[in-house]
Amino acid sequence: MVARTLSTKKAVAVFHALSDETRLALLDRLKDGEQCVCELTDAMKAAQSRLSFHLKVLKDAGLVEDRREGRWMYYSLSAQAIEELEELVGSFKKAAKAAVSSTRCC
Repeated sequence: MVARTLSTKKAVAVFHALSDETRLALLDRLKDGEQCVCELTDAMKAAQSRLSFHLKVLKDAGLVEDRREGRWMYYSLSAQAIEELEELVGSFKKAAKAAVSSTRCC
């Protein structure tokens, strides 16, 4: 298991979602709070269909949550997913520090 709360399969999906410039830009926009897909479309100057694809990847990875209000979808960051990601990166950081201080041979 990669981290206590994040399985290897889930970690792969999260890092795949984070590997795209558009998806990172969407996450950055969502740092300011929940936004309607129409707001994201305007801010990103991109077609709704293109953003919908990227939002689906982020949602499937668990990084964003959505809710419907009338005909509009609203997106926000998933606090739980961000905490799990932080824990995973923290475990890598801890292991890296321990490896540096280790004096083991081959």
